[in-house]
Amino acid sequence: MDQDYNQLIKASMDFKQKKEEKYKEASASRLSKIAKKKIQTTMIGSLSTVEKFFGFLWGHGNSEELTPEQEHMKNLFDEARAEILDRGNSQIRNLETEVSQYDISWKRYHVTLPVINVENEEDENV
Repeated sequence: MDQDYNQLIKASMDFKQKKEEKYKEASASRLSKIAKKKIQTTMIGSLSTVEKFFGFLWGHGNSEELTPEQEHMKNLFDEARAEILDRGNSQIRNLETEVSQYDISWKRYHVTLPVINVENEEDENV
């Protein structure tokens, strides 16, 4: 009987430990995914801003054929764009490697609601 109880306790502890490990893995994966998305958004948003303000130099949004100067500027922008994306993707890989070096546990959202003892109105009127 004692042995069955001890086995049950051990099985329960093993289950809790596995659940905690799985939760930490999911937390690290969640953080990595969110951080990756934020870096990508920063890269793409920055490129979009450059196109918005300087795109006229290479005929961005223009359906006409590009002049030789515009073609040269477009090639320069494409090279700069490729470098920015390569560096950003490299930083994403570095971040993923860094995150894997930590034990991460998502604290989730926590709300504490106050409990107020409400007495019957009849008791107050007496």
